[in-house]
Amino acid sequence: CSNIRYFKCKMFSSNLTLFDNALSRMPFPADGLATFRTFLKSEYSDENIEFWLTCEDYKKIRSSFRMSSRAKRIYEQFIKAESPKEINIDYQTREQIKRNVKSPTVHCFDEAQKIVYGLMERDSYPRFLRSDMYRTLLENLAADSPKG
Repeated sequence: CSNIRYFKCKMFSSNLTLFDNALSRMPFPADGLATFRTFLKSEYSDENIEFWLTCEDYKKIRSSFRMSSRAKRIYEQFIKAESPKEINIDYQTREQIKRNVKSPTVHCFDEAQKIVYGLMERDSYPRFLRSDMYRTLLENLAADSPKG
């Protein structure tokens, strides 16, 4: 078994996952998330991972005041039509979030997160696995591994 194949197998059996979510099926080694983010940036779709990670941080907020201001910021940055990092979600979801932001909860962005996750899982992630960036990541992991 080659080192690259070994690390590819190890990478997929690892407990490290892209998302802090029990249902996640996109595992990464230590440098994998940074590499995936770089890949998404090269495809002009890094707003997806940024939105996902921002929402995960948002869910950790316990102060209702902070949650309200952060929800509005997320809406302005990612959800609102023509926003700087507008994510690709349907009109109904966008409108539901617009209503949710008025009285935000930790679940305010859940539906949009599911949509964005699905886009990355079905589209970006498979392309990443076929990319030169991914191959380089595996080669670097293999080169850094202890020989045995």
